[in-house]
Amino acid sequence: MQTHTADAIVVGAGPAGATASAYLADAGLDVALLEKATFPRDKICGDGLTPRAVRELVSLGVPHPESEGWIRNRGLRLIGGGHLVEIDWPDVAEYPPYGLAMPRTGFDHVLARHAESRGAALVQGASVTGPVHDAGGRVCGVEVKHVDGRGRATGERSTWRAPVVLAADGNSARLAVAEGRTRREDRPMGVGVRTYYTTPRSNDDYMESWMELWVDKDPRDPGAGRILLPGYGWIFALGDGTSNVGLGILDTSPAFGTVDYKDVLRRWVATLPPEWTFDEEHRAGDLRGAALPMALGRVPHYADGLLLLGDAGGMISPFNGEGIAHAMEAARLAAELVAQAHVRGDAAARDRVLARYPSAVQDEMGGYFRLGSVFASLIGHPEVMRLAVRYGLPRRTLMRFLVKIMAGLAEPHGGGIDDRVISTLARLTPSA
Repeated sequence: MQTHTADAIVVGAGPAGATASAYLADAGLDVALLEKATFPRDKICGDGLTPRAVRELVSLGVPHPESEGWIRNRGLRLIGGGHLVEIDWPDVAEYPPYGLAMPRTGFDHVLARHAESRGAALVQGASVTGPVHDAGGRVCGVEVKHVDGRGRATGERSTWRAPVVLAADGNSARLAVAEGRTRREDRPMGVGVRTYYTTPRSNDDYMESWMELWVDKDPRDPGAGRILLPGYGWIFALGDGTSNVGLGILDTSPAFGTVDYKDVLRRWVATLPPEWTFDEEHRAGDLRGAALPMALGRVPHYADGLLLLGDAGGMISPFNGEGIAHAMEAARLAAELVAQAHVRGDAAARDRVLARYPSAVQDEMGGYFRLGSVFASLIGHPEVMRLAVRYGLPRRTLMRFLVKIMAGLAEPHGGGIDDRVISTLARLTPSA
């Protein structure tokens, strides 16, 4: 068994892990980025990036030209209650006035290559099986089982050691669980399912969200009436001849855990116009689902040498299910503190610096996520959701405000009255 050393080990090369690795390598650290799969690899996601995520791409220095598979969108289209409303992303100083979309097979690979270009050592086929501890019980590395491109064990094992480990290993949160950091049951959880279709709707200027999923009770009997399925749907154009189509449901819904989400998606798309070609003949990918841990639902985000980033720390917004932007934000915060800790002269001094990470995360997103938790609780009631859609969608001023709050696009400094209202609400909402 080989033993390797580094200044920092990052587990998982998704948006959080790749972003942290790029920043750490830029700061001059020897970074090992361990990824269990082999690129390009798929991840279950809507593939859409709000302006909040685009800001992180710009800060990271990742170009996103259309010629390389990126497609821009100008806002959000909301459909429900017999209404269709298109709201452009706000043109504010803090965030770019556009969103992006790219399949995760390409997006994650772009970020991983960017981290490599900055000097991070990307190790693919490295399945982390558990943490390594020093004599004091502190995490000081990880054990790795090496696998091939199909996930089959090669028989090779290795140990990686570093003063700090950053866990960006997704919603399974294997390292966090190994350290006894269980999910908080008082924080919302979601489920998302998605697939791809070849479609003429592949070049849409708007990300599309269906706030109600109505289907016929009996497709063979038009007079049988309709029923409202749980959750909300999305259609995100990818510009490559396909669209990502999916739905999400929160555990605040009475139907959570009691329905076949893949069947719900099939029944919903069957009601859409046939010219969109959202049918089995034109399905271009597997129909897959994943859990969405929300609202900082796994803590502490730092203890004993191990930091949690992205889905591993429950960094998904309860407002809209977005995780990429917050994963990259947390990675930026973590990398700055790890770099500062690296130059400290002893372990105790390094730990004092790293111990600031949980409060940095709370300051960045804690109040906003708790406000989102209240929102998730409200819309989990079907009648509340129906009333909100029926009477809220026609009011464009209200919808512009809601899009800004749901996508986390309020300007933290200055801005208009809506920005100040959102900032005040987030600040007054308890984040602990």
